[in-house]
Amino acid sequence: MSNTEIFVFGSNLGERHGAGSALHARQHYNAKYGVGFGPTGNSYAIPTKDAKLKTLPLIEIRAYVETFIQYAKDHPELQFKIVAIGTGLAGYTDAEMGPLFKGAPSNCILPSNWEQYR
Repeated sequence: MSNTEIFVFGSNLGERHGAGSALHARQHYNAKYGVGFGPTGNSYAIPTKDAKLKTLPLIEIRAYVETFIQYAKDHPELQFKIVAIGTGLAGYTDAEMGPLFKGAPSNCILPSNWEQYR
């Protein structure tokens, strides 16, 4: 891992990183407790669950993803490795989550089955 590689993971607004890709981000990419959205360590948190760990509606997740996409565009020096957020513990499908990343810049590495939505 280089310090220009940013791990993009699904988080919660309770700002805990206790399971799934959030736990991986905490253990391997320095994601900090207390940061449920945005840059943290060598990672970037996109909320897919609320503070009580209830899955957020897609419309809310979309707003967080749009903010992330702008952040990625503003930081072309970084490479963002995006996991299939929302498809594990949040329960969405690739067909529901992948299209949210339409317009992601070239410095974003999408899951291979999401490339079709770019």
